[in-house]
Amino acid sequence: MRHVLMELPYAQNALEPYISAETISFHYGKHHATYVNKLNGLIEGTEFEEKSLEHIVRFAEGPLFNNAAQIFNHDFYWRGLTGRPSSASAQLSDMIDRDFGSLEALKEVFFGMATALFGSGWVWLVVTDENKLVIESTSNADTPLRHGRTALLTCDVWEHAYYVDYRNARPEYLKSWWRVIDWRSVSENLADYLNDDTV
Repeated sequence: MRHVLMELPYAQNALEPYISAETISFHYGKHHATYVNKLNGLIEGTEFEEKSLEHIVRFAEGPLFNNAAQIFNHDFYWRGLTGRPSSASAQLSDMIDRDFGSLEALKEVFFGMATALFGSGWVWLVVTDENKLVIESTSNADTPLRHGRTALLTCDVWEHAYYVDYRNARPEYLKSWWRVIDWRSVSENLADYLNDDTV
């Protein structure tokens, strides 16, 4: 099975002025694409050659895991963004109010964790097995999928996600990233989880 670079669900300039087309050309067109190309080379002749991306993320180790997880994480990141206004579903809004107090309170916790995360990694909004929303961070390529958890939203805090636009000012990037979250996509992720008969 040959893995391919996902198609972005919007034009590369669709997130401007918050995330520039130049950033996307490097982040998506170079970094993300490199993970795909490397994974395809690494799986040749291995037990993972015909496996899905999700299977590789769950069970592979070392460079195989790192590249597969980075593909999965980036796919998820891009799908969670939009250049158009969006809003959370009533269901998601109710759960945010229940578990954080308000959307603004969620934002404060999320930004606090994302700003404090040392080095490279990801910050996630996750729904637990008890249907509770929590925010957690992972280092490097690690991902909730690896640990059997369901993510609803992620923010990439590797420096390549923001250095072109914001240099080393991660907090400024976070403010801009928040402006382009696709809350409809986050809501759909939650609905898919809650409607999944296997959970």
